[in-house]
Amino acid sequence: MLVLGGIAIALHWITFFHAIKVANVSITLATMASGALFTAILEPIWYKRKFIGYELVFGLLVILGLAIIFQVNSEYKLGFWLGLLSTFLGAIFTLINGRLVMEERPTTITFYELLVGAICVTLYGFSVSDMTLPFTSLPMADWLFLGILVTVCTAYAFIASVKVMRYIRPFTVMLTVNLEPVYGIVLAYFIFGEDEKMHPNFYLGALIILVTVITNGILKNRSKSAH
Repeated sequence: MLVLGGIAIALHWITFFHAIKVANVSITLATMASGALFTAILEPIWYKRKFIGYELVFGLLVILGLAIIFQVNSEYKLGFWLGLLSTFLGAIFTLINGRLVMEERPTTITFYELLVGAICVTLYGFSVSDMTLPFTSLPMADWLFLGILVTVCTAYAFIASVKVMRYIRPFTVMLTVNLEPVYGIVLAYFIFGEDEKMHPNFYLGALIILVTVITNGILKNRSKSAH
């Protein structure tokens, strides 16, 4: 299961960054919101429990937001579908981790899955190009940023996301991850400027996704209070 999780992570990374290359950051991040629908469908099958109606509704609302986004940005078709594939793979390893965390420590899961993922990405990198070339030409500042991405944004964040699944279900984890497109899109605009400026309908779709995430959080809190 750890190896399968690591392979899913590697494929998730590869398709995610390739989607950014053929589209842009905003489109790729927006497709991540589909993870809620994927998880709402797959989680009951994975855990052999009943479907929860409002989760499917929320998943469909997210798809509505994505449809609005895609309608006005159809020139990014390949990036859009790669982003959806990446998100589906993200849902797969989230479900795997939701089961593993009941038996293993989050640090153990993270170590083996990221190790397998790193090996898979390295093999892929050497199969499509010479991976050593970028590392010989990177300025020192980039090594610092890579260090932050590796430790804080990947390893620590991964451990935290796995650990929290001892207390909340994978669907809630995936729906909360849907906030990433919102602040990611804002950051992308300030970092990359006009390249990330989108049609107004794009932001309408993003707003639908954000409202869905917040509503899910409210309902989950009310449900816990009732019990």
